Amino acid sequence: MIAETVCSAVAAAGLGIAAVTAYRKRLLAATRIAAYSLVPLGLVMTGVVDWLADTAFSPTAWAGFGVLGLSWVLFSTTRAVERRRGGTRKERRAAARGAREEAVAPTASAPSLGPAARTPATRPAGKTGATGSAADDFSDIEAILKKHGI
Repeated sequence: MIAETVCSAVAAAGLGIAAVTAYRKRLLAATRIAAYSLVPLGLVMTGVVDWLADTAFSPTAWAGFGVLGLSWVLFSTTRAVERRRGGTRKERRAAARGAREEAVAPTASAPSLGPAARTPATRPAGKTGATGSAADDFSDIEAILKKHGI
C-alpha cells in the first residue's frame, strides 16, 4: 500500500516538473520527463509493484536471485576465457590442423617470387644502379601480389 502511494506521488511530481519544463519551451525535455514519470504509475497499475513487494521480503526469492547471479558470473567467465583462447575447442583444433597443413608450402624449395624477381647481381647492367626505371621497382611488388593472388 505504501509502495503504491509513493509511486503515485513520484508520478505526480514528475508530471509537475514536466509541466514547468514545457512552460519554459523545452518541449523535448518535458516529454522525456513525462515519460519517465509515468513509468512508476504504470508499474503500480499492472501489479508489478505488488509482485516486487512480495518478492523483496521473501528469502526464497533472494536465494533465487543469488543463484541467477552465480549463473551469470559463470557464463561471463566462460565466455571471457573462450574469447581469450580464441574460440571453441572445435575451432582451435581446426585452426591448428590448418596451420600444420600450411606450415610448409609444396613449392617451398622453388624461388618465392619466380623469374620476375631478380637480385641486383643478376639484373642486366643497363637496368641497375640509382637511375633504374620505376618499372623495375614495381615488378617486384607485382610479383609479390601475384604470388598472394591479389
